[in-house]
Amino acid sequence: MLPVDLNGPTVARLDFTENNPRVARADLRDTADFDALVNEMLAEQNAAIGVGGYLENRVIYRRSLHFGPGQTVNARSLHLGVDVWMPASTIVQAPLPAVVHSLFDNDNFGDYGPTVILQHELEDQTFYSLYGHLSRLEWRSLSAGQVLQQGEAFATIGPYPENGDWPPHLHFQLIADMQGRYGDFPGVACPEEREKWAELCPDPNIVLQCQKLV
Repeated sequence: MLPVDLNGPTVARLDFTENNPRVARADLRDTADFDALVNEMLAEQNAAIGVGGYLENRVIYRRSLHFGPGQTVNARSLHLGVDVWMPASTIVQAPLPAVVHSLFDNDNFGDYGPTVILQHELEDQTFYSLYGHLSRLEWRSLSAGQVLQQGEAFATIGPYPENGDWPPHLHFQLIADMQGRYGDFPGVACPEEREKWAELCPDPNIVLQCQKLV
């Protein structure tokens, strides 16, 4: 999926929950400051790549009204995918044979930015994979229905602000049922609905096979 070894020595797990005091105290509305914090967290672990996030109850979504901060109910903070924190322009490859299901530029502050959803068929089962925070450059050349071979490059990680205004990273998510949606799918849910969303969005490490996420 990425042209790197996610089990290599330069990979570290990053914690964006309230258990990380630095993240919990930080004002992350300034993306440049947020990016500097990510790089500091990586440097402290002698790492170049950060991974993590599946079903993590995160504090970082408080930076954007897109997730309902300040609400007493329905504020979303439960992450449904895995994030891979890497430099912008890193190539993204199809993990399995696929067809481009849909794409859309979800350009709200804190949203996915350019997004691609792939459809896969495996042992007579249909499922989907979502890629968020991409670059618009390669994204513009894709089209729904386009066939991709396993390992074929189809996108790159985008820079901020075009990637939804996040420090550069890939949001990777598996989806069992698109529920009629196109170009978008919730990547963060209410913690109270964990069981429902975990069934709909299984652990992406089934594909990634990253030991840091076990």
